[in-house]
Amino acid sequence: MIKHIVVWRLKEHAHGNTKMQNAEIMKNLLEALPTKVPGILKLEVGIDFSKTDSSGDIALVTEFASKKDLDNYQIHPEHRAIMPFVAEAKSERFVIDYEI
Repeated sequence: MIKHIVVWRLKEHAHGNTKMQNAEIMKNLLEALPTKVPGILKLEVGIDFSKTDSSGDIALVTEFASKKDLDNYQIHPEHRAIMPFVAEAKSERFVIDYEI
């Protein structure tokens, strides 16, 4: 089993939206992926409410059966389609992939 976790900090404004509006849009885009991308066993998206200096703004936690499934997810057209929106909205991105 593979865990793929991503945490983003977002710009205050991007795409003509506030940070929180973009977080909601990202959440909706990401949560639609399991019906479009094979291999995703579990996908969870959370928007931070603590608002501390060390917090990210939005987190993605996904599970895959294998590294190959994760690799296929990374290059899948539906995943790639949301990347430009995320790239413009983010100020920082942190990722960790590990086997459980």
